[in-house]
Amino acid sequence: MFTGIIEEVGKILQIERGSKSSILHIEGNLIFEDLKIGHSVAVNGVCLTVTTLRSHSFTADVMSETLSRSSLGTLQKNSPVNLERAMAVGGRFGGHIVSGHIDGTGVIESIKRDDNAIWYTIKAPEKIMRYIVEKGSIAIDGISLTVARLTTTGFSVSIIPHTVKATTLGSKTIGSIVNLENDVVGKYVERLLNTPSPECNITRAESMTSSTNTENSQGITREFLTKYGY
Repeated sequence: MFTGIIEEVGKILQIERGSKSSILHIEGNLIFEDLKIGHSVAVNGVCLTVTTLRSHSFTADVMSETLSRSSLGTLQKNSPVNLERAMAVGGRFGGHIVSGHIDGTGVIESIKRDDNAIWYTIKAPEKIMRYIVEKGSIAIDGISLTVARLTTTGFSVSIIPHTVKATTLGSKTIGSIVNLENDVVGKYVERLLNTPSPECNITRAESMTSSTNTENSQGITREFLTKYGY
């Protein structure tokens, strides 16, 4: 699990391209303090496993599924990449829950400065937009950000200069492809609502009245969630 707080910007040293997969050679600095083979690193928001390790570089295998669903296939030698190690137990949770499992990609439509803020407007497909809410969280290339504006085809985020400088956003231009990961909560709620569960048992519901038990037998519904404060 990650938090979407980027630790550093690394770069691609080399890409070994196979017929359907790739091996990325990635250089960095800060994240190598306790990095080990087998550890997870979010690279532009994509959770990858360290397969070999040197003092300031590591390699990671990228499957065809990952290449088809993310922007990693567009990387070139010397491309900058956002790097974040998996969250340590007891660490500060400065962003939001980020799994490193990309839902898809979006395209930057505009970049506008507004005093000390920089607005990025991103066009995204409907399958991603359905889970985005205004003032909710979104991970863009692994960066935990807040959705400031929302339309039917895209959304905007307002970013402080520090975030632009400390991540790859500063190197992005109009037309750049970015990895997007929706807030995981919405996806699980939708799955529960759309999956029949006639024998659903919920610990919280078990302590409620017998009338609630009748509701449980019908599965989780929108009315059930609303009634109990969800």
